[in-house]
Amino acid sequence: MMKKILLTGGAGFIGRWVAKRLLNEGHQVWILDDLSNGRESNIAEFQGLTNLQAFIQGTILDEKLLADLFKEHRFDICYHLGASINVQDSIDDPRTTFNNDTIGTFYILEQCKVYGTKVVFMSTCMVYDQCSDEAGIDERHPTKPASPYAGAKIGAENMVLSYYHAYGLPTVVIRPFNTYGPFQKTGGEGGVVAIFIKNDLDGKPLNIYGEGTQTRDLLYVEDCARFVVASGFSNEVNGEIINAGLGQDISVNDLAMLIAKDSSQIKHVEHIHPQSEIQKLLCNFSKAKQLLKWEPEISLEEGVKRTREWIEKGGLS
Repeated sequence: MMKKILLTGGAGFIGRWVAKRLLNEGHQVWILDDLSNGRESNIAEFQGLTNLQAFIQGTILDEKLLADLFKEHRFDICYHLGASINVQDSIDDPRTTFNNDTIGTFYILEQCKVYGTKVVFMSTCMVYDQCSDEAGIDERHPTKPASPYAGAKIGAENMVLSYYHAYGLPTVVIRPFNTYGPFQKTGGEGGVVAIFIKNDLDGKPLNIYGEGTQTRDLLYVEDCARFVVASGFSNEVNGEIINAGLGQDISVNDLAMLIAKDSSQIKHVEHIHPQSEIQKLLCNFSKAKQLLKWEPEISLEEGVKRTREWIEKGGLS
């Protein structure tokens, strides 16, 4: 059935892929984004689609804007991806991250409570403590807010789940692991895959913070978008926390070699924020497989290939 959907952060990297999937499935979509991280150009290809109802440049901290939107449209689902996402920024300016990620989420929840709108809350694997074994990190794994970004997300997660338990509002917390792919920024705010590929193409060094032995579980963005969308249409996940990842990790050193294939291009530099580094990230996505019938389809090698092709064709920096 066609749903009326509010997508916050829909002009961002993951958001635009979620928007694409929802629009392709025929749903009516309203995108709300303040463009602090996102770009209107990310969603330019959707502007002619009749089921893209509106792009609203605005902030989730504007309670009147939210109240007016919800009152007029009475959304069935809110995919809440809008957030401050940069770890270093959260360390330098925790207030902005807390306001956007925790208070902004509260404002969304208040409107969703009035209209019975399902909430899909985008959290992050950065809330976890490091992985200690090869079984990977499942949803019962200890959390460790090593940055104000992680702390703000944990605070918001708890509010999201409290609205399920206190009010019976359908909500789900999703924790994708390190997502990469086309439309991710290749500059300083981008992800490690996009930055490494861009530097390799430009003949610049691939700078690795610290020793490079830290590992990441890298999830291709279209796999991530499938997971995000599916979470909104399943009652099985209401009141739950759900992981998504590739289910295999790779050290940053090995990732650099996969991309550059030349060790002379790889440089190790002093870590900007070593206190917030998670040494090992490996996702156990068995819960998503059980409840959503979801699993990743794109291998790391294929995902890196697709991302490189996009950047070579002039992907935005």
